[in-house]
Amino acid sequence: MSRTTSLQPKSLKPISRRTVLKAGATLLLSLLGHGVARAAQIVAVRVWPAKDYTRVTLENDSKLKATHFTIKDPHRLVVEIEGVDLDTKLKSLVAKIQSNDPYIAQVRVGQNRPGVVRLVFDLKEEVQPQVFTLDPVGEYKHRLIFDLYPQTPSDPIAELLKKGSASPSVVEKPTVELPDTAKATEDDDKDGQKLTRLVTIALDPGHGGEDPGAVGRGGSLEKNVVLSIARRLKARLEQQANVRVMLTRDGDYFVPLNVRVQKARKVQADLFVSIHADAFVEPTARGSSVFALSEKGASSTAARWLANKENAADLIGGINIRSKNQHLASVLLDLSTTAQINDSLKLAKSVLGEIGTINRLHKAQVEQAGFAVLKAPDIPSILVETAFISNPEEEARLSDENYQDQMADALMRGIRKYLLKHPSLTRNRLT
Repeated sequence: MSRTTSLQPKSLKPISRRTVLKAGATLLLSLLGHGVARAAQIVAVRVWPAKDYTRVTLENDSKLKATHFTIKDPHRLVVEIEGVDLDTKLKSLVAKIQSNDPYIAQVRVGQNRPGVVRLVFDLKEEVQPQVFTLDPVGEYKHRLIFDLYPQTPSDPIAELLKKGSASPSVVEKPTVELPDTAKATEDDDKDGQKLTRLVTIALDPGHGGEDPGAVGRGGSLEKNVVLSIARRLKARLEQQANVRVMLTRDGDYFVPLNVRVQKARKVQADLFVSIHADAFVEPTARGSSVFALSEKGASSTAARWLANKENAADLIGGINIRSKNQHLASVLLDLSTTAQINDSLKLAKSVLGEIGTINRLHKAQVEQAGFAVLKAPDIPSILVETAFISNPEEEARLSDENYQDQMADALMRGIRKYLLKHPSLTRNRLT
């Protein structure tokens, strides 16, 4: 008769069911631990409220996935973010919503379920949200962006006409005395010549919001300096008879390059002036410059370098590539006309001559390069580099209100001289 022999050593005790279960659970947890992704870390939360739209930015150390939907009665935007846990940075978003935000009344933040945070934006009106991610660029890590646009955008021409009820073709402004700093211009006008038709000028303060532009060694931000100069220039131009002015941005928020051009065309601008404060790797670089568009390449290596840097603003500021109007981009690229460039060069020369009376010129002549923001095919367009913010001496001047006034006066004189010399401004507008 055969006998079954146990293979278990006699010295070992029988393994209990509880021991087996405990060991199995430990092994399972160990295996799962290797497959569980670490929650993303939020490194910064920023809110940029503006009349055009409000942007909320979550900057984090890895790419996040988010879904969103809107609810009516009352209007709300709900965003669910995967791969992140509720922390103090996310909670700080609640306190960053300002009472004067045009679109967000308040925000509620909570852990919806493990690994998923829910944001609920209580809205002041119905919005068209855009939610998208941006890859790391410059000083920024991964970014998750919520752009809240109004359901019904404002009419830019109506905004210009808020102070009057007449149509654009018949709006007139009373002739006023020029400011003291600009009276020298009056002497240059033949027979006290004044503008006899309505002129619309688009002023474009560079950068803004997520895109600070160049940063001076003393901490000055290009976006703040150029907005201040643009506002001063706007006030001076509006003192002229038959002149109205539109700012492409009138606050600290980002405007994509093609949208800046669109805004100018929507108000049928006669001139487009983009205002910047240059930076270079060497702090000794200094002086003011004026640029026009080029059909044949940049006029210098420095001009090409600067154009490439300025054209990268969309990457820094962050645009939703999926919503970008590619057709418009091609139109702006293909229809930039020789006539527009010739007019731009005349405007640039007039402005450069006036700037040279208050600051050293970086180059004594107008330069040309492929700046994207100058590609309106039917509007004479120039880009002014007011000074090098990377130069400590010029940074101090750019931050000084007196210098900002002088720069605004010089720009006004240059623009006015061009307008008086070319009063008809007859061009066939593209629709």
